[in-house]
Amino acid sequence: MKEILPSDERLQYMGRIDFSEPEAPVFYWAGSLVQFAFSGDTLLLEIENHRIYNGLQLGFLIDGKEHQLALNEENDAPQTYEIPVFGSGLHRFVLFKRQDSTHSFTLRRIWLADGADLGTLPSLPALKLECYGDSVTAGSVVEAVDCVASVDPPVYDSKYDNAWHSYAMQTARLLGAQVHLVAQGGIALFDNTGYFDNGRYGLETAYDKLAYFPGDAMTKWDFSRYVPDIVTVAVGQNDQHFDGKDQTLSPEQRESWLETYCGILGELMQKYPHATFILLLTVLMHDSFWEELLDDACARMNSPRVRRFRFTRTGAATPGHPRIPEQCEMACELTEYIQTLL
Repeated sequence: MKEILPSDERLQYMGRIDFSEPEAPVFYWAGSLVQFAFSGDTLLLEIENHRIYNGLQLGFLIDGKEHQLALNEENDAPQTYEIPVFGSGLHRFVLFKRQDSTHSFTLRRIWLADGADLGTLPSLPALKLECYGDSVTAGSVVEAVDCVASVDPPVYDSKYDNAWHSYAMQTARLLGAQVHLVAQGGIALFDNTGYFDNGRYGLETAYDKLAYFPGDAMTKWDFSRYVPDIVTVAVGQNDQHFDGKDQTLSPEQRESWLETYCGILGELMQKYPHATFILLLTVLMHDSFWEELLDDACARMNSPRVRRFRFTRTGAATPGHPRIPEQCEMACELTEYIQTLL
């Protein structure tokens, strides 16, 4: 067998990935991926998985066809997984993280057949997107396609989660762009609001993190590693939930939310001095209060670099998570809008 190290320069990575140990990159955020071309009829991956909750699957594409890779949920030690390879010639492979904080994983090794080797992929696209958001941006429950325009299945255990089909990743593919997802199910702007880790952490804590999982040592993200051209911010869906129930923000809470939201935007605008920022919410049903709040945030920023966008069915399409067709609807509309900016 031919051993390929994760630091091989022919491998291409996207997402906030921890390369503090170059031979053992760690994947945290949904949609993070590695891709490569290879020859031969054999592909083995050595993966060290760290389960936090729910059932776990990685996603992969080989020669354009999408599949799932079920991970060992009981053992944190490195495991070797065989990827079925059909046909000869040069193959293209993409391994991506379907789910958000249900787990993290470390890529330890890649093994090819004797005499096989990696090929060279075209360079990654020059256009770069970064997408902040909650479960919709992370692609939660998108594969429950029998529940289009309906509530979520009563039990789904993350098996329907798939960041590849989120509007964010679909938009990137339509535009021919790179993308980083900074998205986590249940997250709100403030700590102690929303649903992420029972509301413990919000985007105010997670937005500048590499490792961001509760209970783990959080690490800072180096923003110089990836400087996007377009940044979308889709937060506000979960922010009405605090102190154990859904509530309306008081005038004082509303002002505090705006100050923090605009403060984070201002910090990101300094880190990305040439990026355009798009403020939006998704087609998942929500009160118009939050749309008006984003209108106010955009007006308060008062910058040609900050734009306000609404999907045709913003806040009105479905009481459950958007499924693949609804995510596609959002991706098409957002792509058309971004093309007008470019």
